[in-house]
Amino acid sequence: MPLTREQQPLYEVKAGLFKGLSHPFRIRILELLSAADEVSVAALQTETGLEASHLSQHLAVLRRHRLVESERRASHVYYRLADDKVAELLAVARALLLDVLTSDRDLLADARTLPALPER
Repeated sequence: MPLTREQQPLYEVKAGLFKGLSHPFRIRILELLSAADEVSVAALQTETGLEASHLSQHLAVLRRHRLVESERRASHVYYRLADDKVAELLAVARALLLDVLTSDRDLLADARTLPALPER
């Protein structure tokens, strides 16, 4: 069943959320933000080791996809998750990751029991 004209924008917003999550540093930034009410840009830079310009680009993507919010106070900028559900999503993703890695480990162990291939 194709998407209707009314549904298309909704799926684009949903895809945008996943685009916001589609980089390892952005996921790490979101994890850092989920552990605190808010985090300064300076602290995010220290924790991620990113250059200021790269961090700024990642934060812009997260803002654009409405995953984070920012607030300037004097000469400092602070970030927070736009919604607590982002932290919930990260927790579910972490649980899924652990399941996948466990499954892969089990498959790797099973692969080691395969019969040897004949040598040429």
